[in-house]
Amino acid sequence: MSDSVKKTPAGKTKRENAENGFVATEELRDALQSVLVNLIDLQLVGKQAHWNIVGPNFRDLHLNLDEVVDIARKGSDEIAERMRAMHATPDGLVGTVSKYTELEQPTNGEILTTKAVDLMVDAVQTTVGVMRRVHDAVDEADPTSADILHDYIAQLEQQAWFISAENRKP
Repeated sequence: MSDSVKKTPAGKTKRENAENGFVATEELRDALQSVLVNLIDLQLVGKQAHWNIVGPNFRDLHLNLDEVVDIARKGSDEIAERMRAMHATPDGLVGTVSKYTELEQPTNGEILTTKAVDLMVDAVQTTVGVMRRVHDAVDEADPTSADILHDYIAQLEQQAWFISAENRKP
């Protein structure tokens, strides 16, 4: 018998590793998968805008878009790894992201900074909206996963505020 497998006093086999940990319900898995898909797409939409924006305040927006992409990248990794820790299999394949994203897709080509602001604020708010929509069910099933959502909701809402200020008028 390997070091990671022991017999309990009742004679049952017990694994002494993460395999005995918390297992996500199908509902929890699906909720986190929807968050994952939209975080992955937020990275893609953000980079598409980052590479193709032109116009007033280009440099500031160009740099800010990378901040959004970094948050989405870290968030998608954290959500996917949390899913694995709960014995769920994340799916970040392009076909899955393309099929299930809720984000509006930008057109190919140059994007005026003012249009990019609107596109990105909408993309961030949509991603946050997915997190808020699944939050209560996630929190009921696994408060630890809900804590992860809290962090990324706060970070992304702050970015939406930063970016939207580009087009706002007092």
